[in-house]
Amino acid sequence: MDTPPPSHPASHIPAADGPSDKAGLVEAMKAADSATLLLVLVQLTGERHWLERARPYISGPMNYQEKMPDQLRAEIREALLAHLLAFAGDGREWPPIPEGALLEEMLSTAVGEPIGRDYAAMMHQDLDPDHYAPAEPGPFGQGGDAPIDMDAVIIGAGMSGIAAAIYLQQAGIPFTILEKDAAFGGTWYQNRYPGCGVDTPNHFYSYSFEPNNDWSHFFAKRDELWRYFEDVADRHRLRPHTRFGTEVISATYDETSARWTVVFRERDGATETVTARVVISAVGVLNRPKWPEIEGLESFGGTLLHSGAWDPDFDWRGKRIAMIGTGASGHQIAPTIAPDVAELTIFQRSPHWVVPNPNYFLGVSEGKKWALEHIPFYARWYRFQLFWAFADGLHDALRVDPGWNGDGRSINAANDRHRAFMERFIESELGEGSPLIPKVLPDYPPYGKRILIDNRWYAMLRRDNVALVTDDIVAVRPEGVETADGIVHEVDAIVCATGFQASRMLAPMEIVGRDGVQLRKIWKPDDATAYLGTMMPGFPNFFTLLGPNTSLAHGGNAIFVTECQMRFVMLCIKQMLDGGHEAAEVTDQAHDAYVEDVDRLHDGMVWSYPGVKSWYRNPAGRVFAVLPYRLVDFWKMTGSLDPAAIRFGGGGRPAPDIA
Repeated sequence: MDTPPPSHPASHIPAADGPSDKAGLVEAMKAADSATLLLVLVQLTGERHWLERARPYISGPMNYQEKMPDQLRAEIREALLAHLLAFAGDGREWPPIPEGALLEEMLSTAVGEPIGRDYAAMMHQDLDPDHYAPAEPGPFGQGGDAPIDMDAVIIGAGMSGIAAAIYLQQAGIPFTILEKDAAFGGTWYQNRYPGCGVDTPNHFYSYSFEPNNDWSHFFAKRDELWRYFEDVADRHRLRPHTRFGTEVISATYDETSARWTVVFRERDGATETVTARVVISAVGVLNRPKWPEIEGLESFGGTLLHSGAWDPDFDWRGKRIAMIGTGASGHQIAPTIAPDVAELTIFQRSPHWVVPNPNYFLGVSEGKKWALEHIPFYARWYRFQLFWAFADGLHDALRVDPGWNGDGRSINAANDRHRAFMERFIESELGEGSPLIPKVLPDYPPYGKRILIDNRWYAMLRRDNVALVTDDIVAVRPEGVETADGIVHEVDAIVCATGFQASRMLAPMEIVGRDGVQLRKIWKPDDATAYLGTMMPGFPNFFTLLGPNTSLAHGGNAIFVTECQMRFVMLCIKQMLDGGHEAAEVTDQAHDAYVEDVDRLHDGMVWSYPGVKSWYRNPAGRVFAVLPYRLVDFWKMTGSLDPAAIRFGGGGRPAPDIA
């Protein structure tokens, strides 16, 4: 059974909807990233000398980190175009995908530093068109008899639920999606606060099997993101398989039948049940708002809002606004509303590290869109460069160097360089000696909390109608917010940008496994654990997407993690079908060893460093939320089944050949 989802349309030169003359093609290619074009050229020709010529001018994977001379850029474009037209003219086949030392050299050149073989293996697979080719239908799609009845319930129709459904659909496995909201999209449907958008580049923050080469901006806003997920769901005809407005109450495993009974509540309050062999929880962790525990919050006489439950009819213009919280959502809301409010008072518990990105506000040019759509392999190489820049390329800065004396400011040499860069940026934005600098400069090492991309935050703080308050909040009064200095800040509305109930994973659902064991009693209120963030012993055929220790703190892409997990889930299902097994369950030993390794690695990471506080840790200090591994490590770990880790049971009848 082959399970990869379908591919994007093949690229072609010249483009039917783009320039057709050579001069027009050259002009269109000027909008493309020269380092990315370089990779395509070397892939098509195998000519290493291009890498040697370009290497001294590439210091990092982003377009603004490439300083090649104009003459070299022009030569790369002209040579690439000549080869592309030759391929199109005589219909020759594409050359083999680069591998080995050449592929490693190409990747290292493109990101401006050495990388390892693991990335070459991952990129070799990503460049292979067959990897994303439509899979043959599974046993149900073939109309044959399966050794066991295999079907699934997916809880949630957000990013992960859509991915799960597409993987199952491609394998021919029947499924039903249960979604509490009225549409696809999950967090991108629910979150509608002003300025809501993504802080990972869109050409990376998208399904690998459903690239969108028509993003309007490099970092899109909420409406465009939501439309993307809705469009993907509709292209794969998921709507007929989805029941919206249905909130799952419980899922209970029956050991005799090796099936789950899922109870859900309809919009009218009526409850129904459905049974399935497999349950995939795709509810995520950032979906239920967390209100701050402040005395008198409910007594406030004005408008009370939460970033995760925004009232779309609220008009902030001309009002006095208080905002509690300065994390990711607050960083987007405040600069968006500041120009139009009478006063904006921001209450900050602790500041965040902020990094500038020249592409954050930029639209994607038509030439760049053309390159992504029509230059073969360009989008794949570009995606890897973003992968490195916004994920694994930062990982070394997260590990504590025991021999480094950073005086609490930094944890290793790379981390210290990053701190110095961001400190210079803050000073350049606020001015040397600004009284705001002590308020906004974090006292913990970079990456102790997720780095934020500058949304003109410091420029906003310089506005006359904006005040940054760092005194503790002691209470909320009917007229406003009282701080420890005794001042009551009178406001018309309070915006709580205070995050989500991340530690209460899968709540409020009741998940009951073998022998009546309740998952919430094992996890307790805030100590969730899972093998690969995906499986728990005692809960056969139950899989969690974006479960414990899968969130990304230093950057990265949650979609990538979900796709890794679904690849693992499909391996389990394939093994069940191949062997006629009714159940797949992780062993206690494998689960415990994995959690022990996760905890060991976290002990040496920045978020476990003394003095660093974040929502990643539970009250006992254990990091339950984030992934300690590089993304390429997680890709390897989820790419095969450890026969000692997963126990298959029940049935055991001969299975048909579905390889």
